[in-house]
Amino acid sequence: MLRDHGGFSPTTVQLHLISAENSAGDPAAALAAAGAVAPGRLPSTERRARYYTDIATAFARLSRRDDCIRALLAAEHHAPEETHARPVGKSLVSGLLVSGRTTTELRGLAARMGVLT
Repeated sequence: MLRDHGGFSPTTVQLHLISAENSAGDPAAALAAAGAVAPGRLPSTERRARYYTDIATAFARLSRRDDCIRALLAAEHHAPEETHARPVGKSLVSGLLVSGRTTTELRGLAARMGVLT
C-alpha cells in the first residue's frame, strides 16, 4: 500500500540516499546516487524539487556552478513555491551571487526567491 502512494519504493530510498551522501560530505556519491533516479517519474512536484535542490547542493560543493544553477532552475520549474521557500535554495543562490560571475538567469532566480531586493 505504501508503494502505491509514494512510500518506501526503491526510488524514495534513492532520494534519501542522495540527501544522506550530501549530508555526509560526499557530493560525488550524491550525484552518483542521483544518476539512478528518473526525475520525471517522481510521484510529486515536491519530490522533483527536492531532487533538483539536492543535486544543486552537490554541484555547488564540487564547484560546478553552471550545473548548480541549472539544477536550481529545474527545481523552480517543477515547484516554484517550494523552491522559493526552501532555505537551502536561498543559501545556494546567495553563495552563487557572491562567488562568481552573475548571469541574467541567476539574478532572475535570486529576485524570484527574494534573495535580491
